[in-house]
Formats: sequence, structure tokens, C-alpha cells
Amino acid sequence: MLIRPPKRKANILFQLTGSIACYKACGVISKLVQGGCDVKTVVTANALNFIGKSTLEGLTHRPVYMDTFEDRSALEHVELTKWMDLAITCPATANAMNKMAAGVADDFVTTLFLAWDQKKPWLVAPAMNRSMWAHPATRRSVKTLGEWGVKILGTGKGYQACGDVGEGRLLEPEEIHKEIMKAL
Repeated sequence: MLIRPPKRKANILFQLTGSIACYKACGVISKLVQGGCDVKTVVTANALNFIGKSTLEGLTHRPVYMDTFEDRSALEHVELTKWMDLAITCPATANAMNKMAAGVADDFVTTLFLAWDQKKPWLVAPAMNRSMWAHPATRRSVKTLGEWGVKILGTGKGYQACGDVGEGRLLEPEEIHKEIMKAL
């Protein structure tokens, strides 16, 4: 099936959390920008342990958001949710998903989630160890987020960075890009 990019430029709010899979997320961001989307990135502090701000700025030609209280605007979390056509948390760690499902807003990513206009699509692309993916807290969070209208993308199965084999891997960039285009 051929997936065409949106007819008008789409505004994508792309959030990265602390996972080795951040490198795959860069491939998705690149495809979105090449397809004419306007992408703004938001990162957790832990995401910056895996990918640098300059990489994201180079891919998007935009500054990276991380601190809710940077000198831009105290209301940036609300403005970004108004600006976006679609949000995606990719990679989404168990920590991020569990905080989102609990309504915790202690970083820019989770604060944005609480400011989300639920008429707009929000996708979550999980990436974690197989045990974390299977944990009852994560399973409950997946269910809760789905009930709230979040589209949880599947996970891949295979070799994981820790050496385990199983479910929990981030989907491949092409698959994530395809899901974003369908949601738009």
C-alpha cells in the first residue's frame, strides 16, 4: 500500500525519551522532514544521554525543547499542543508511558501530554526491555492510554540492546513513518 504524505505541511510534535532506540527515531524525523512536515522535537534529559541536541536541530532546523521553564515562554507546553497536528512519543520508555498514564507532569514530555487536545492524534512507539514491556504496570498503562485515545504502536520482537530476545523493541523507522502518515 502506498502512503502519500499529507497534502499540506503537517506540524509534528516529536518527543524522545531515554532509550538506545533514539537513533532509530532520528530516521523517522528525517523521513518526516524530507516529506514536507514541520517537526519540532522535545526531549527528556535521559534522551540526551543517547542522542545530541545538535543532531535533532540539524534534522529539523529548529531548536530542541527540554526544559519546561526555559526562557522561551512559560506557556510553551500549551502553545506546542495548539500548533501540532499530531504528537508522537518515540521512543517511549516504560517510565514515560507509566508517568503519562498516571497523569504525572514532571518534565516537558509529560506536561505536554496533559495539555494535549484529545481531538488530535497522539501516537506512542514503545521501546524497552522485554521484561519491562511485559510488566503489569506497563501493561496497565498501555490499556489506560489506549482508553484515552492514544494510539499505541506495536513493538518489534528480536534481539535487544541488553542481549535479551523478545518483544519490546522499537518498530523500524519505516513502520513508524507509515503509522504517522496513516494518522494524519
